[in-house]
Amino acid sequence: MSKAFERIKAGLEDAVEYARGDTKGRRVHQIEVPAVNVRSIRHRTGLTQHEFSAKYGFAVASVRNWEQGRRQPDRSARLLLMVIDKYPNVVEEALIKA
Repeated sequence: MSKAFERIKAGLEDAVEYARGDTKGRRVHQIEVPAVNVRSIRHRTGLTQHEFSAKYGFAVASVRNWEQGRRQPDRSARLLLMVIDKYPNVVEEALIKA
């Protein structure tokens, strides 16, 4: 078998072992997603809660709860909010094309 196949096979075997909980001898990279200030991000877009929710696909109640501190966005929502904060046009273009 080729060297490429052997490397792919070894990688898959490592992945299976990791999925079973064996992390010994492996490097694990975990990215921490920081908390975000939803109100500040929304204000920078110049949108109301309803407009922001409609434009980016969030429930209005979620945006309201995040802004009022009753709840925190989950990891995926925080990632999207961070991208909206830095590159709002890119997110808008991606959503339009979808």
